[in-house]
Amino acid sequence: MLDRNAGRVQDDDLPTAPNLTRMIAMASTRYESSVTAISWIPSEAIEGLSKVPFELGITHYDDPPPDRIEDLEALRRTDRFREANELRAFIEVEDGRIVDYGHLGQGHIGATMVRVGPAAIRFPAVQLPDIRPDPEIGPSSVRFVQTVGGRMGIPTPRPVPRKPFAQFWPSIAWTTLGLTINADGSTHHELLGASPFPRHWIYDHEARLVEKSGVVDFKKWFNDSFGQHTPWGAYDSEAVVASVESALERELSTTIMRGGAKPTIRTLSAGETLVTQGEPGSQIYLILDGMFVVEVDGAEVAEIGPGAVVGERAALEGGARTATLRATTRARVAEAAPDQLNLEALGTLAATHHREGAGREG
Repeated sequence: MLDRNAGRVQDDDLPTAPNLTRMIAMASTRYESSVTAISWIPSEAIEGLSKVPFELGITHYDDPPPDRIEDLEALRRTDRFREANELRAFIEVEDGRIVDYGHLGQGHIGATMVRVGPAAIRFPAVQLPDIRPDPEIGPSSVRFVQTVGGRMGIPTPRPVPRKPFAQFWPSIAWTTLGLTINADGSTHHELLGASPFPRHWIYDHEARLVEKSGVVDFKKWFNDSFGQHTPWGAYDSEAVVASVESALERELSTTIMRGGAKPTIRTLSAGETLVTQGEPGSQIYLILDGMFVVEVDGAEVAEIGPGAVVGERAALEGGARTATLRATTRARVAEAAPDQLNLEALGTLAATHHREGAGREG
């Protein structure tokens, strides 16, 4: 015989109003967030004999990563980066208290593509173990830290002061990211450390490019970034962080570097002046590496870094430089003539810089 009450909820089983309120309050809320660093080799970033394979086309510099990450794994498979640090984490909150938390991300390593005649050979890099210290638990937040890195796919000879006078020992590249998730769901990310080479771009929880490392130092990386001089030894290197340039500047930078005429590359020491306010000049400059302070009438009004395009006001108006640009780190710039670029685009850039009131026109 069938039980007519089977499957029915009895009145006695229903929670009372106070109990229902308590159950709702005890329901946990999960917040997830992320920050990602993509490491890649920009053009003109290699120095010395190590530059030869790049110049001969045996291996390659990297195209700039996209402004937004759509598919990180697809970028890895198509050789678009050397490594990526995907710091992803979560917290769970009940009644305003953090009751659970954990890591969800990982490191991703690329491969070096080498061409010998018609053949192309992939040399996978060696990924080192991801470093994740215990999360820092606060009364209303959790801070996660993750270091990701590895050895490049092809080692390069390193001189040593004894026989055989050279060792093949690839340097290590890495990034160290920090991510804080608060009990209200808000987040904050940090680039805590990074190898001096290559370039590191930082993407927020919406996968948008928001920051980049400001300085690339191949020589320091080549000579020092191995063994104990890495996070897998006893050392991390503080990173200089630069703001992201505009989409228009990225378009102009592509034209400067790949639009036909090869630009002149200049290297400046820390403290050296690129342009001086009041002096005549017409060249356009793309900052490839390093940080510059912008001075107007002797006062510092802004700081700019890699990707910024400057010098357009004087070039358009045939007049004097409107600001002084002084390197605060070792820096490299690409120099181009105005007639190599779209004048309308330069005009738009000049108007943008003028509205910013930062005197970036140079």
